[in-house]
Amino acid sequence: MEYLFLALVLGLALSFEFVNGFHDTANAVATVIYTNTLKPNIAVVWSGCWNLIGVLTSTGAVAFGIIALLPVELVLNVGSSAGFAMVFALLISAIMWNLGTWYLGLPASSSHTLIGSIMGVGLANSMLSSGHIFGEGVNWSKAQEVFTSLLVSPIVGFTCAALLLILAKILIKRPELYRAPDHGKAPPPWIRALLILTCTGVSFAHGSNDGQKGMGLIMLILVGILPGMFALNIDTNAGAIAQLAATSNSVVSVLQQPVLGTFSNNQNITNELSDFLKPSNEATKKTLPALAAKSRTIKDKLAGKTSFKQLSKDELGSLRTDMYLVAGTIAKLDKQKKLTDTKQEEVLTSYKTQLDKVTKFIPNWVKFAVAIALGLGTMIGWKRIVVTVGEKIGKDHLTYAQGASAELVAMTTIGAADYFGLPVSTTHVLSSGVAGTMAANHSGLQMDTLRNLLLAWVLTLPVCVLLGSATYAGGLYIVLNILGLK
Repeated sequence: MEYLFLALVLGLALSFEFVNGFHDTANAVATVIYTNTLKPNIAVVWSGCWNLIGVLTSTGAVAFGIIALLPVELVLNVGSSAGFAMVFALLISAIMWNLGTWYLGLPASSSHTLIGSIMGVGLANSMLSSGHIFGEGVNWSKAQEVFTSLLVSPIVGFTCAALLLILAKILIKRPELYRAPDHGKAPPPWIRALLILTCTGVSFAHGSNDGQKGMGLIMLILVGILPGMFALNIDTNAGAIAQLAATSNSVVSVLQQPVLGTFSNNQNITNELSDFLKPSNEATKKTLPALAAKSRTIKDKLAGKTSFKQLSKDELGSLRTDMYLVAGTIAKLDKQKKLTDTKQEEVLTSYKTQLDKVTKFIPNWVKFAVAIALGLGTMIGWKRIVVTVGEKIGKDHLTYAQGASAELVAMTTIGAADYFGLPVSTTHVLSSGVAGTMAANHSGLQMDTLRNLLLAWVLTLPVCVLLGSATYAGGLYIVLNILGLK
């Protein structure tokens, strides 16, 4: 049964990335196709290859930034019925909206889609679970951080692309750069090289940012269904495990908190840290003792171990939960400026880094699978979105300089967001960049298209919140009452 679930959910996760290729990756090839720089088939294959390279070289920060938006109890118990319902809800609701907007040729944001679904799951979970306050299942501070990046990036795209085009006109006196391409005729070699370079950069940046969203969900699936293989990085060497055990012991000492007698059992320690990690909760007088106690538990579980393969499936799952709670607690304490002692901050920050290396890993085969799904989606579904970006935003045909300006800004913006671990929308940045160049060039804007784009962008979040809530409630009913999972 578990392998059937694994195949089903992995198929959904890769389908999400496949549909993501329809939308976001198609934006990367729009300019090279509509300037006759590359033939469509060559462009999408080239873009797919650079998406693959972007995914393979990504840091994973965005992947785990997305996971940080999910309710803590569902992440910790992803192998439970509620955890399975969460993953199904996220993927199904995101795929439904992405397919609908793609069919209408609207470049909607896959980032907005997924985040809206996550919020819907969090809200539904808080309503359906006893003892929860409505809305506490959503990490509002992290959501605000993500929303800011998603809202600011289109403004950056529009403004910077417009300014870049104006600057190019001042500095580069080559009239052929600012003319619409002749039908079916390739541009001069130097312009062609410039546009291929910008397409490559956007494709790489897209893979390194958007590709990670699917990777994060796939890792959640693997941890929930096959904890014996994926709960922790099994390839961690003996030296790293010994260092982690030693640092766990140092944390207990440096915190200088009474551990024995503070908590009656390990579950109370887990509950204390889980409650603290809920978005609206603050540290209590028991938070630091719980952190010290959980660190001691990690030290004890690692004692004498030279490989994680020496632990059973249940032990690996339990150890991952402990590590996730400790790393999350340290991060939140640091963000709230609760670590005022310099030595404490230094030791705990180092400890969190070591824990993250063990828990926040992505196997290369997952990266390859996501990259291939993105590439195939681009190759099959590129045309609807490319037509919108290339023909329907401005009243005049896209010029070489406009395409290059929009893609240079998109490439830079997405690359910066990837560095800071923020998910941004390739769709929003590039579409708004094209609009910015049209405005700067006095080419005119097709207001009907812009109105439809804005409507899709505005509706994405609320619609996906509702879809996420409904599919989570329906999925929970199915896994509990029909499949009989606990």
